[in-house]
Amino acid sequence: TERGFTTDVLALYDWAKARSGNSSILFWGHSLGTGIATNAARKLQEERGVQVDAVVLESPYTNIREAAAHIPITKIYRQFPGFGYLILDSMARADMFFRSDENVKVLACPLLILHAEDDGVVPPHMGRKLYETAHSAYKDKTKVKFITFPEKLGLGHDYISFNPELPALVK
Repeated sequence: TERGFTTDVLALYDWAKARSGNSSILFWGHSLGTGIATNAARKLQEERGVQVDAVVLESPYTNIREAAAHIPITKIYRQFPGFGYLILDSMARADMFFRSDENVKVLACPLLILHAEDDGVVPPHMGRKLYETAHSAYKDKTKVKFITFPEKLGLGHDYISFNPELPALVK
């Protein structure tokens, strides 16, 4: 469940924080994990008054309903009556929202959004939209960054982490 994922990440954060000394801890989410990362960062901030050192979102979406409505695999099903109710609304009935678009509005930690222009799973416009939402909401606009990777690199949905420049970009 969304709640279970978030609880697990916070438990892992507590474990890592207890053992990390003064090392930075960041939340890094990929695809579905981007919703989990923003949920955990928001919960940490709102319920404990603690900011994670940074959040990195790789191939993110705005919220799970919008993602499901726009990912290419659902294209054929969108034309059928009941798609919204059977597919999109079923996630809400299961308490699965993954509202990164709402979460980033309240975050204050550094936020880095990474998206490949040839992502065939989560359309790049969703990463841009999430960036625009965060950039509009953040008081310190310098804390929000958006990096796109050109199609010619062939990174798609799963291979941004293979880019040799990534460590320098994250730093």
